Amino acid sequence: MALIAPSLLSADFTRLTEVADMLNQSEADWFHLDVMDGLFVPNITFGMPVIAQLRKLSKKTFDVHLMIVQPERYIDEFRNAGADVLTVHYEASTHLHRTLSAIRKAGMKSGVAINPHTPVDLLQDVIAEVDVVCVMSVNPGFGGQKFIENTYRKIEKLCAIRSDAGLNFLIEVDGGVHAKNALKLLQTGVDVLVAGNFIFSSPEPLKTILELKRLI
Repeated sequence: MALIAPSLLSADFTRLTEVADMLNQSEADWFHLDVMDGLFVPNITFGMPVIAQLRKLSKKTFDVHLMIVQPERYIDEFRNAGADVLTVHYEASTHLHRTLSAIRKAGMKSGVAINPHTPVDLLQDVIAEVDVVCVMSVNPGFGGQKFIENTYRKIEKLCAIRSDAGLNFLIEVDGGVHAKNALKLLQTGVDVLVAGNFIFSSPEPLKTILELKRLI
């Protein structure tokens, strides 16, 4: 069964307590929290203080996605704020193997994200240090973008890499996930669906999350 990770990037930031309560009641598995610095991506969101406050409101897994330069500087800070999974971008990490190892050493699951233009083959030398591979299916920075169809091919390649290496990392897709492509994504091999606008623009987000959860 798929893991569902609503992205709070699309939530109403003036009602985060209510949003957290809704997600706690829902069939969602993870909170997906996008941290953007305005440098690696052309947007700024929130950082450790907001995550720490949200942590007080939920015991669900916090999937923290760092879209920032030099993410290795803040590993301990995000652990202390409450991250359970900490994902850094391949494109933002000069010493990626060291960073992924440090994330695990700090007691979190390690994640690596790749932008739409980044081939999955480039992860071969670090894949044994990874618990989650996040495939960006839109260009990172803003919610509500159109899904990039080439994502399916990248998922297939990742599945082959995982199988050939005998590994069990999770494959996560982030961006443009909705009712019309979610099932195909899961059938292709995705384990974690990140959905923001699709869930938070729904008149019945609890029902929408449940429908995603029950796809397979």
